[in-house]
Amino acid sequence: MEKRDYYEILGVEKNASKEDLKKSYRKLAMQYHPDRNPGNKEAEDKFKEAAEAYEILSHDDKRAKYDRYGHKGIKGGQDFQGFGDASDIFSHFSDIFGSSFGGSSSGGGSIFDDFFGGGGSSQQRRRQRQTGTPGADLKITLKLTLEEIAKGTTKKVKIKKYNTCETCAGSGAKNSSSFKNCTVCGGTGEVRQVSRSVFGQFVNVTSCNNCSGTGKIISDKCITCSGEGRVNSEATVKINVPAGVYDNSYLTLQGQGNAGKNGGRNGDIIVIFQELQHEFLVRDGDNVIYELNLSFPEAVLGTDVEVPTLSGRAKLKIDAGTQAGKYLKMREKGIQHLNSHGAGDQLVKINIHVPKHVTANEKELLNQLQKMDNIKVAT
Repeated sequence: MEKRDYYEILGVEKNASKEDLKKSYRKLAMQYHPDRNPGNKEAEDKFKEAAEAYEILSHDDKRAKYDRYGHKGIKGGQDFQGFGDASDIFSHFSDIFGSSFGGSSSGGGSIFDDFFGGGGSSQQRRRQRQTGTPGADLKITLKLTLEEIAKGTTKKVKIKKYNTCETCAGSGAKNSSSFKNCTVCGGTGEVRQVSRSVFGQFVNVTSCNNCSGTGKIISDKCITCSGEGRVNSEATVKINVPAGVYDNSYLTLQGQGNAGKNGGRNGDIIVIFQELQHEFLVRDGDNVIYELNLSFPEAVLGTDVEVPTLSGRAKLKIDAGTQAGKYLKMREKGIQHLNSHGAGDQLVKINIHVPKHVTANEKELLNQLQKMDNIKVAT
C-alpha cells in the first residue's frame, strides 16, 4: 500500500514549525494511544503512522531529504513495523513524551505540560509570529528524457507567479508612515479567548485575522501592488535535477513559489518529474533493457554489433552459439543511483529474427540446412 504523505498524516502545512509538528503529534498520540484504545487495531496503526511521520519531520536532515524527494529520499526507508506493538513505539519516543506522560529529567516537563496550561510566554509567541500572509505553493511538471535522468541535468523554466513588489519591497505600503496599529488586536497581532474547564482556565491565543498577525494595517497602499506587497509576473526558475529520479517523484524548491502578501514568506515550488518514453530502451529500476534482434547465422557464428546506450552507441561482442532469450550485461551503462555512487547496468536481451517470407532459393537452402544432423532438434 502506498505510504501517505507525512504532513497529511499530522494534519499540518509543509512550512509548519517544529512546535506545530509537536502539537499535532501530541494530539494524535493522545487520541490513538493504545492505553486509550485497548484492542483497537485501527487506532494502533494510526498511532504508529503518526509516530513515523513525527520521527522524520522532527529531524532537520531527514525532513530536508523528505521535502526534496518524498519517501524515496529517506535512505533505507522508515518502517515502524519492526516494533512489536504500539507500546514499543511509545517507549521509543519517551524522550518526546517524558516518562509515562510525566516530566523530563531536565526539569522542562513533558509536551503534555503545554497542553494542560504550560507553554511559552506571550513574548516568545510574538517573536515566532510571522508577518503577512504566506504565499501558495506551485506545482509544475517537468518532462525528462532517460538520458537526462541517467546523469542529472539543469533546466530553466519560465513560469507565472506572484513576485515581491519592488516598489514597496513587499510591505504593501506607499511609505513607512503608511502603517497604523490594528484596531482589533491593538497592535499586538494576537487575539485572546479565555475559557474554563475541569482542568482550569485556558487562554487560547490566535493570530489576528484583521492584520494577518502583523499588528499593523496599511492606511496608504502602494500603487503598484494595490497594497498586496506582490505582483503577478513572469519568472525564470532554475531546476537542478539529480541523477536517478523516478517518474512522478518530486523535488521541492523551498521559498521559490508565490510571494506572500505584505511580506509573508514565499511558498514552495513542487517539481513533479515525468519520464519520457525512450525510442529503444526500457527502464527497469536503475537498469535499462535493450532488445537486440540477431539473424540465425549471427547467433550461430557470433558477430560484433553496435547498440544504442544512454551515452551514445557502443560496440558489443556476440559470442558464437548465443541462445535466444539470453541477457548480456553492459556494466554501469544504466542510470546513476539517486543520492548514491555507482550506476545500474544495460541489459541486452537476445532475440532471434525469424523472417515471415522467404524466396524460393532461400527456402531450398533452408531445407538443405534442416537435414543436417547438427541443425536438427533432438526429440
